Amino acid sequence: MSITDPIADMLTVIRNAQRANKEKVDVPASTIKEAIVEIIKERGYIENYRRIEDGKQAVLRVYLRYARSKDPMITGLKRISTPGRRVYVPKEKVPYVYGGTGMAVLSTSKGIMSDKDARLKKVGGEVICYIW
Repeated sequence: MSITDPIADMLTVIRNAQRANKEKVDVPASTIKEAIVEIIKERGYIENYRRIEDGKQAVLRVYLRYARSKDPMITGLKRISTPGRRVYVPKEKVPYVYGGTGMAVLSTSKGIMSDKDARLKKVGGEVICYIW
């Protein structure tokens, strides 16, 4: 089986696990995926994550977070830039997701960062995904 968009696959696994009220989920690791998960953790959408080395390809174990009412913290994940259609924004047009209540993850010349960090550092880049 060939995976053409591993980032979209990771987002789908997290989305489906949240809907099924899973405690944790495992996704194949890569440096980009780990950077995205780190940003999601910093903003409080997930509890934590761990990189588990297994001799072949490492695995990211993502511990999901829920509100007291058992509602998932992540209500939506959307892949914006795909392998067939890249979406770039200049520093002046870094998107606000749901009026600032959500976040965008960008790949910039200074690394993977959230929309808030991109605005503070005054850089644009490729919009990877939206999370709300």
